[in-house]
Amino acid sequence: MFTGIVNGTGIVKSISRAKKKYHDTLMSVYLGSYSRNLRTGDSVSIDGTCLTVTSLRNHTATFEIVGETIERTTFREIEKGDRVNVERSLKLKDRLEGHMVLGHVDGVGEIVEIIKSEEGVKMWIRITDSKMKKYIVPKGSVTVDGISLTVVDVSQNKFSIALVPHTILKTTLGSKIRGQHVNIEYDILSKYIDKLLFYHKQRNYPKISKTYNSTPMQ
Repeated sequence: MFTGIVNGTGIVKSISRAKKKYHDTLMSVYLGSYSRNLRTGDSVSIDGTCLTVTSLRNHTATFEIVGETIERTTFREIEKGDRVNVERSLKLKDRLEGHMVLGHVDGVGEIVEIIKSEEGVKMWIRITDSKMKKYIVPKGSVTVDGISLTVVDVSQNKFSIALVPHTILKTTLGSKIRGQHVNIEYDILSKYIDKLLFYHKQRNYPKISKTYNSTPMQ
């Protein structure tokens, strides 16, 4: 589990898309100081995607990525030399500064507008899967490329986020341009509630009776 508070950025050192028995892509990322105390088998969020370290050498971690992950994320577009957002997994004693992030990307969004001002940057992102727009609410939480952000506006199939200078400097969002894609993970709480309500309706639970047992206690 993660919080969406990105530690910093890493650099893709190599990427091999040759399909193997257990994975479709092999990617190595230079993590620098973020590799401290990292071990094989640990989880790391790369651009919001939870990946498992399969080998580690010279501050560079290697990850095996299966086809499902490639299809659902921007990893199908990533290239050698690209910067990626990095977050180490959450410890139980850590503060939850952002919100609960699983690193299970729901899909990609497209940056359709970037508005710059003295206060920061406002970015509009189009939801490519219209069925997911129900999980976006004003002032709610959303994860974009691994970053916990607050939704500002919601309009049809797109939403806006506000980027403060710290986020622009610390993450890759400051270098994004219109037309690029980003990984999106919607708030897990909204997805659980939606699922529970769906099954509640499907089972047609009876209405709660107002009749109470009035038998006196002995």
